[in-house]
Amino acid sequence: MEMTGEQLIAAPPAATWSALHDPEMLKACIPGCESIAQVNEHEYDLVMAAAIGPVKARFKGKLTLANVEQPLRYDIAFEGQGGVAGFAKGGAHIELTEADGPETTRLAYTVHASVGGKLAQIGSRLIDGAAKKIADAFFQRLRQALAV
Repeated sequence: MEMTGEQLIAAPPAATWSALHDPEMLKACIPGCESIAQVNEHEYDLVMAAAIGPVKARFKGKLTLANVEQPLRYDIAFEGQGGVAGFAKGGAHIELTEADGPETTRLAYTVHASVGGKLAQIGSRLIDGAAKKIADAFFQRLRQALAV
């Protein structure tokens, strides 16, 4: 699966950067996130529940940040195990820039991911649709949280 997009966030890039690295903010914004814990400066453990078509699973995974250039860009590597549902792994590249002045952030992202197990059997259209739905919900929650 490949997904690219841009989001406009009504907050300065520094505030957006901080929110994207705050475990409590991430927990509130990631749909189905049960817990997220910072292991070290660039690594997080997380647990999340997800339903993709008929497959429902609880994933335990790890997010690792690399190529961090605060507050401009970073890469994320992720991997998660969902028991009998299978696994997911992949990465993302995130870039933050000013948009329409210093109080708005343009967040550009590119994501690539692969799945295995039962998840791989349900078809790429369902997986792509679920990934887009999760991303849309995440960005909507992030925008709402930063607008306060």
